[in-house]
Amino acid sequence: MKDLLLITPPFTQLNTPYPATAYIKGFLNTKNISSYQVDLGIEVILELFSRTGLQSIFDKQIDIQNVSENSQRIYTLRDEYIKTIDQVISFLQGKTPTLARQICSMNFLPEASRFNQLDDMEFAFGNMGLQDKAKHLATLYLEDLSDYIIENIDSDFGFSRYAERLGKSANSFDELYSKLSGDQTFIDYFTLKILHEKLELIQPKLVCFSVPFPGNLYSAFRCAKLIKENFPQIKTAMGGGFPNTELREVKDKRVFEFFDFITLDDGELPIELLYQNIISKETEPVEVKRTFLIENDTVTYKNNSARNDYKQSEIGTPDYSDLQLDKYISVIEIANPMHSLWSDGRWNKLTMAHGCYWGKCTFCDISLDYIKIYEPISAKILVDRMEELIRTTGETGFHFVDEAAPPALMREIALEILRRNLVVTWWTNIRFEKSFTRDLCFLLKLSGCVAVSGGLEVASDRLLKLIDKGISVEQVAKVTRNFTEAGIMIHAYLMYGYPTQTVQETVDSLEMVRQLFEMGILQSGFWHQFAMTAHSPVGLNPEEFGVTPIKQEILFANNDVDFTDRTGIDHGKFSFGLKKSLFNYMHGINFELPLQEWFDFKIPRTTIHPDYIYDALLENNDFAFKGNSKIIFLAKNVIAENRVKTKKKYEYPYKRITIHLKTNIISIDLEPSYAEWLLKMFNEYPVQNPKKPTLQLLKTNFEEKFEDFELFWFSKPIQQLKENGVILSL
Repeated sequence: MKDLLLITPPFTQLNTPYPATAYIKGFLNTKNISSYQVDLGIEVILELFSRTGLQSIFDKQIDIQNVSENSQRIYTLRDEYIKTIDQVISFLQGKTPTLARQICSMNFLPEASRFNQLDDMEFAFGNMGLQDKAKHLATLYLEDLSDYIIENIDSDFGFSRYAERLGKSANSFDELYSKLSGDQTFIDYFTLKILHEKLELIQPKLVCFSVPFPGNLYSAFRCAKLIKENFPQIKTAMGGGFPNTELREVKDKRVFEFFDFITLDDGELPIELLYQNIISKETEPVEVKRTFLIENDTVTYKNNSARNDYKQSEIGTPDYSDLQLDKYISVIEIANPMHSLWSDGRWNKLTMAHGCYWGKCTFCDISLDYIKIYEPISAKILVDRMEELIRTTGETGFHFVDEAAPPALMREIALEILRRNLVVTWWTNIRFEKSFTRDLCFLLKLSGCVAVSGGLEVASDRLLKLIDKGISVEQVAKVTRNFTEAGIMIHAYLMYGYPTQTVQETVDSLEMVRQLFEMGILQSGFWHQFAMTAHSPVGLNPEEFGVTPIKQEILFANNDVDFTDRTGIDHGKFSFGLKKSLFNYMHGINFELPLQEWFDFKIPRTTIHPDYIYDALLENNDFAFKGNSKIIFLAKNVIAENRVKTKKKYEYPYKRITIHLKTNIISIDLEPSYAEWLLKMFNEYPVQNPKKPTLQLLKTNFEEKFEDFELFWFSKPIQQLKENGVILSL
């Protein structure tokens, strides 16, 4: 029995839990408030994709003569699917790795239409290990079953969303309310059965639903309906990304037939105050924070608590207990190692900073608190939380889910990880800004960073300026080069259809992206069409961006706003060609094809020079002296030997410094006095020392004994140490 039940409704991710409930549970622990959390999504998927689940799917009668050939094939092979499903799920959970050999034999899994793409992707398998290839084949197998479900059982099904269309821009509650008033769906049966069992086991007094996306909304309402009908004594609340962005103007009373409360923005304090009102023994009602409720038969927004929100340092470490961490499944949809990070592997989710340190992009919801209020966490606290999560989950993989991770904080976190000798793997989202130098990228790699994702958006300098992105295409090229050379993969978020964007700019943007992939400095990407949101600068001031919003009465959700662009261009027609070309580029092929090949309508020739990105990378700043740069010495396993060189009967003493790196050996020869000075610096400023010298401090120290520090610092031996990451300048 627990006071609060925290639920993520179906569906989000298959490979790792969405972190919102873990964040809230970690906070509640600091207040000694008892709670239990459930990811209904993974539990429903595991029941659905099991022997008994598939049996119930295939028991549903279909008109075999009036379905697609694909469905006919899957139905005909139903016994093979039922026979293999439990083994496939176990393999994707990492429990039976030896099954990979059978899967890769291509004579184990039944195959339907999803496997048709294998002929086009056979080239990729040479770069995939046995386990990854088997995961990819097993993913195709599951997607075949998903196609069957969508066609014959439930058209709203999707592995990472359910009935998403009902939540997208639902200005009226009518359609969603009508579906909730109707019969339960096939998927509802599984969801509600599991929920009913949890409610009887936990017996909570308050159930809090975290609804991050439109694809979670319908299930949240369906679950809340079951609670109201069968457990009327339990109060229900909804929070999360969807209400934070979409339900800030909710007026329809019918919403509150399902939920007693809807909270906005950071959930910690609002939930604590609801707890005090509902469960604790407070004699007087407690004022609430950022909460919608029914008062005097009217939808009322109350924000009358004088208490301030908790600082990020006060909210505790996310707590993943109760979640079935060993049952999540890793899938690989595309044979691209960067792209697979979202669906492959179990990641502990953390946040470096609340909000966005840039906070200017005109397409973004920068007027809302989750973006607007920027508050970083100290590196020490963050790495403390990483160590605690390693202890409690056994997982050493971390995904920092920041809007944009701050470079300076990333540097401090990397140094803290190295100081503590932690072995972790991590990735995050960034802005492609110039702070990401070659040396910083190398440091991040040493600390365990394997990938970053960031918004290139429209690869056009005019439009990047209009977006107020604060970057240029040339700068992005240099940053992605720095990450790639450090061995860190990069994913770019790409956008088309931004206000005033011309057809020529769309074509030129694609050419920029083609060159970035051809140069090997971008590994993954995703195109999405611009959507105007009500809380972005474009949505708040549309006339400044040449768009006219189509006004609608808001009674329920309000975020995506329909609009007309003064250019009159149908940007949607570019979608297929942009995505098809990107699919090829991500697999390293067809760079030589003219851009026209990707489209079935006439496009203009690109105006971008074919060597634009190559030329942008030619500039070299290796010999710039920046006195305020922090110097990091990563020298370990150093051997110093006194040697003598003889030339024309003269003997020249020198000292050879040999450094054993993980994969190679670096040896440099220096005059003995110079070598002694350098070794002294190595000893005084090891990576464990939190104090890092500036380049100016080193110059002053050096020139107390010697002359011309710059001549020494930019000499060939020291350059060799820099190029191999022994000395970093940040």
